[in-house]
Amino acid sequence: MISTRLAMLTACAAVVAAAPLSAQDEIGVAVGAAAPAAAVHTLDGKTLNLDQYIGKGPVLLEFWATWCSNCKELEPKLLDMVKKYSPRVTFVDVAVSVNESPERVKLYAQKYHYTHQVVYDTDGNAVSAYNVPATSYVVVINKAGKVVYTGLGGDQDLETAIKRVL
Repeated sequence: MISTRLAMLTACAAVVAAAPLSAQDEIGVAVGAAAPAAAVHTLDGKTLNLDQYIGKGPVLLEFWATWCSNCKELEPKLLDMVKKYSPRVTFVDVAVSVNESPERVKLYAQKYHYTHQVVYDTDGNAVSAYNVPATSYVVVINKAGKVVYTGLGGDQDLETAIKRVL
């Protein structure tokens, strides 16, 4: 099931690159839903659950991959938001485990000077829990642990989404 879900994620990424959805389209996990817990791994292999961030303050999750062109397009906006809103907002990049490794993700994060948390979805737990339709998927969660925004593609208005939770 997980490998099927990851294969679908890869296929969806290609479709999104060709015809991205509007950032305002509700996709994946439902807006208004409680943000789910999901076991992932740190880039040094330790297990971490995303619920450790939920309910403690605003959180922005991005499901991404080093090879994703939409993620690369979104990256400058995301890094600007990290600089502008950390530590008021916790930023977590969830690297999907399709065609990459934790080592590759770690090198990428170092090369592009990521200062926020980057985790690896080794088993596809987070992809499944958040019903991720493709890479470049963003979920913004308020301090009460509710999803207030979902978006997909390289041209999302992250600042407006973040302002909803401040």
